[in-house]
Amino acid sequence: MNNQEETVPANSNYRRNLVYSFGVLTLVTAIASAKSLFIFNRKAVVSCKPESSNRTMKMLTQDGRLVEVDESMLGAARKKVTDNELRDWIKK
Repeated sequence: MNNQEETVPANSNYRRNLVYSFGVLTLVTAIASAKSLFIFNRKAVVSCKPESSNRTMKMLTQDGRLVEVDESMLGAARKKVTDNELRDWIKK
């Protein structure tokens, strides 16, 4: 009757490591899937700049002709010109 079997098998460390690795794998998979769901649910970024599609401005060329220019081709730095600067700028 002294030949009682061990209550803990010899390979219990292997089983514990296996269960631990499955748990870690499950946790990593859950975190990765949660992050990917947040990426797909992002809202589109709205631009603060007004749309300039098919909008034109009338501008004066240096030789005195009036032309229409698309607003998207113009830079952001705009300033008003005085009458004297305009008279000196136009070539006759």
